[in-house]
Amino acid sequence: TLDVWGPLGNGFLPQPTRHLIMVAGGIGQTPFVTLAKEYLGLANYGRDCPQADKVTLCYGARNEGLLAGVETFEAVPGLDVRLCTDDGSLGHHGLVTDVLKQVLEDDKQTHGSNEGVRVVCCGPEPMMEAVAAVSKSWEVACQVSLETPMACGIGICFTCVTKVLQDDGSWDYKRTCVEGPVFDASKIVWH
Repeated sequence: TLDVWGPLGNGFLPQPTRHLIMVAGGIGQTPFVTLAKEYLGLANYGRDCPQADKVTLCYGARNEGLLAGVETFEAVPGLDVRLCTDDGSLGHHGLVTDVLKQVLEDDKQTHGSNEGVRVVCCGPEPMMEAVAAVSKSWEVACQVSLETPMACGIGICFTCVTKVLQDDGSWDYKRTCVEGPVFDASKIVWH
């Protein structure tokens, strides 16, 4: 027999969004095919997900060989795919945050503001911290999916905890496997 256990924790919240910008680094692109299809109205995975006017994927890796599943994303009708590599072997030569800033600037030029824009992010922690900082500077909501090792998966062992800001300004540990892995980026204590 095969036992399957999951999914653990909470995913990206379906929220009204004019422009959903998905930022992925390395293998962090994994959750975004289904999310893109939901927000583009191409699929329903059992939850009420409002359609966005636009969905963009900003996907970066160290080199072209580390960009996984690009063809799958390019096959999604209506998905704006922006690629970048640190070495310039494919797409923009530079960091995924450079591409994110350009997408935000283009959106602001088109619509006069970034109202209704939301960023979701998954990838290496330093990249997610940088994406959170860019989102904050542009005053855009951002959610991150943390890639924290989870030993038990049910919140008993506390090996997957991360520091999260509380409403009173203090911080507390939250279990990534139960309260996460998706968190409001502005609430994460990155250092």
